[in-house]
Amino acid sequence: MDYEFMRDVTGVVKVRMSMGHEAIGHWFNEEVKENLVLLDEVEQAARTVKGSERHWQRTGHEYTLWLDGEEVMVRANQLDFSGDEIEEGMSYYDEESLAMCGVEDFLQVVAAYKRFLAGK
Repeated sequence: MDYEFMRDVTGVVKVRMSMGHEAIGHWFNEEVKENLVLLDEVEQAARTVKGSERHWQRTGHEYTLWLDGEEVMVRANQLDFSGDEIEEGMSYYDEESLAMCGVEDFLQVVAAYKRFLAGK
């Protein structure tokens, strides 16, 4: 899983993730928005569920983060609709709306994001 941090013209940090993991970048860009308290909460949740059968979920405005002891899933909230809402034979594009990765990989991105914010 490759990622890149950059600042836009207004100085806001943006995350770009490799193909297949775009939703994770969108989660950082739409939900985190440099909120270190949220990242601390996610790290604490990961420690809490590690080695157990429990899971943790955080629903944001645009994306939901779900994690258990082994993996992380980021899903766009717009995917939370029933199949009846789509006409038969039609589908929707969700490649950038759903991504999964290992907890350790995700926590490495979180730590790198924090370092980038700190200017290191």
